[in-house]
Amino acid sequence: MPPTPDIAPHSAFAELHHEIRALAAKRRAVILAHNYERPEVQDVADYVGDSLGLSREAAKTEADVIVFCGVHFMAETAAILSPTKRVLLPDMAAGCSLAATIDADQLRAWKAEHPGAVVVSYVNTTAEVKAESDYCCTSGNAVDVVNAIPAEREILFLPDMFLGAHVRRMTGRENIHVWMGECHVHAGIDPEHLNAQRAAHPKAEFLVHPECGCSTSVLEALSAGDVNADGVEILSTEGMIRRPAQSPNDEFIVATEVGILHRLRRENPGKTFYAANDRATCAYMKVTTLPKVLNALQRNEYHITVPPDIARRARRAIERMVSIGGTRALAPVGDPGE
Repeated sequence: MPPTPDIAPHSAFAELHHEIRALAAKRRAVILAHNYERPEVQDVADYVGDSLGLSREAAKTEADVIVFCGVHFMAETAAILSPTKRVLLPDMAAGCSLAATIDADQLRAWKAEHPGAVVVSYVNTTAEVKAESDYCCTSGNAVDVVNAIPAEREILFLPDMFLGAHVRRMTGRENIHVWMGECHVHAGIDPEHLNAQRAAHPKAEFLVHPECGCSTSVLEALSAGDVNADGVEILSTEGMIRRPAQSPNDEFIVATEVGILHRLRRENPGKTFYAANDRATCAYMKVTTLPKVLNALQRNEYHITVPPDIARRARRAIERMVSIGGTRALAPVGDPGE
C-alpha cells in the first residue's frame, strides 16, 4: 500500500482525513481521485491523476477495495480491469455529460447504418458502449489509433465532436463519421477565452492536458488555427505537473477543468497559475465530498459492477488504451475482430 497522504494539521478537514485514512488502512482500500475532484478529496487520496492514469493504478493495485473518486464510467473501467476487487463510487450522481450523449442502442443503430465500419470510442463512454466498440482511445493517442486502421476502412468516432474534428483534420481521412457529443465543460473553454487570457498574460506558458474531455475543444481549436500554437505545451497529467519546475517561466495558463489548479499550486509553490476560464468546472466531479468518501468505506457504497459479458467485450478496448496511452503509435492492424 502507498504511504498515507499528508494534510495540514490545522486543516478544517484534518479529522475527517485521518478517519478516512485509518479506515482505508483497516479495509486494505486504495483511494483514487481524479484531478478535477475537490481539493480536500484530492488530499486524502493515495493517487491523483487523469482517467488513464487512474485506470492503470486500478489495474495494478494489490488493495482489496478501490474507492474511486471520479465519475461513473471511470469506476466501471476500474471494475473491468480489476474484477476481483470491490470498486466503490462515493456518489452515484457522479455522471458524465459527454458519456451520456450516446448509449449502446444508439451505437448499434449507427453501426447498422454503416456495416463494416470500425468503431473508435473515446474513453469517456459507458461500459456498454465500450463493449460495442472495436477500439478505445484517449485524446493523446486518438490520432495514432485511427492512423493504425487501414485507410480504406470506414470509421465511426464517438462521442466527442471536438476530438473527432481534430482527429479528422490531423489524419486527413474523409471516411470518419463523428458523433455530435460534447462535454458540458467545453462551453467554458473556447478560443475567445483562450486568446483573451493569453493577451492578459503574454509571458505565461500555455499548458494543455489532452487526456480530458473538456480540453478536446482546445486541441480542435489549435489544429484549426483558431488559437496560436506558439508557446503551447500539450502534456500528460504528470508532464503538466512537472513542467512548471522545468520551465523558466513563472506564469502558466492552464486549459482544462479548474480542479487541476489545486495540484499544480500544491506541487509547484512559487509559480502562478491562471485558469483558461474560471467557469470551466465539472459539476459531476464536485459531488464527491469527504463525508461521502467515509460513507463509502463504512457502508460499502456504492458497489460498481459490470455484467460479465459486457466486461469481457469492453476489456480488450480498454486494455489497448491502458497499454498504449498517448506515448506511442499502434502497430498496423487488420480486422478489429482478430
